[in-house]
Order: sequence, then structure tokens, then C-alpha cells
Amino acid sequence: MAIERYNGFAQALHWLTVAALCLVLPCVWVAENFPPGPVRVLWYLAHESMGISVGLLVLIRLTWRWRHRAPAYQPEIGAGTRALAHLNHGLLYAVLLAMPVTGYMMAGNGQDVPFFGLVSLPGFARNEDLGKLANTVHVWGQFAVYGLIVMHVAAVVWHVAVRRDGMLERMLPPQRD
Repeated sequence: MAIERYNGFAQALHWLTVAALCLVLPCVWVAENFPPGPVRVLWYLAHESMGISVGLLVLIRLTWRWRHRAPAYQPEIGAGTRALAHLNHGLLYAVLLAMPVTGYMMAGNGQDVPFFGLVSLPGFARNEDLGKLANTVHVWGQFAVYGLIVMHVAAVVWHVAVRRDGMLERMLPPQRD
């Protein structure tokens, strides 16, 4: 039985999101280890710009997904596994939207937000309470991102190494024999 795949655009959006996440996380880890100064600011600006990019990619993915159905699961994939996959994907989308929003609320609190040094996105009036709330959600949200990504990757490994059911192929271009 042939594996039904996501189309090329959906696959590209998925892997672009993965690449952006692989960049956004190390940028802030590096920034946190520099003393205050211009180098630290540059790393934070890179983190913020990549975070905005992740948010835009997720919005594009959700819009695309709304208009295009996902490929059908193979019949041997049980209802419980499907439910867990849907839950993980839904939570990933939610947290990958919440993180850029709360990050923007922190960065744009009383100032404009530079985007890769190309444009300045408008900030909003300074609000200490909103900034603290955004910071709290953002800090705790990182652990949700880590956990959900670990679960997502663990499921991929399980499907590839244990079940060997071709599930990963849904998000890959067709392979040659």
C-alpha cells in the first residue's frame, strides 16, 4: 500500500519551521551567556527575528492546513495513536504561536521591534504588568516547546525504528528505490 504524503509545499513549510526552531533556540542560549553589551544585543535581535519568522511560518502552515486536508493515516494506526498525534500537533501549533506573541510583547513593550535589521515593526505603549506576564508565559512556554518537540521526535523514532510503518514518509518527498 502506497503511503499518502503531505504535498511539497506543506513539507517545505514543516522543514523550514524545523530549521527556524533550530536557529531561534541557540540564539537565545548564546545571548544569555554574553555579558550585557552589543554582542548580547545582536544575539537577542537574531532570536527575536527568528521568533517572528517561526510565528509567520506557523500562521502560514495553519492557513495552508485549513485549506488542504492532511494525508490519511494508514489503517493499522490505531485511534489512540491518532488522538495522541493530533493532541501533540495541536499543542505544538498553540505553543509555537504563543511564544512569538509573548516574545513580541516583551520586545515591543515601549519600543519598535527590528526584524533582521530590515524593517522596524511597531511596538506598543509600555506596560510593566503586561511585560511581566508575557515574560512569565514565554519562560514557561520554552519548557512546553522542549517537551512537545521531544515527544514529536520520539514518536518519529518509534515509527521509524520500532513500528517501521512508513509514517515519516508522509513528511518526506518520495524516495528512490
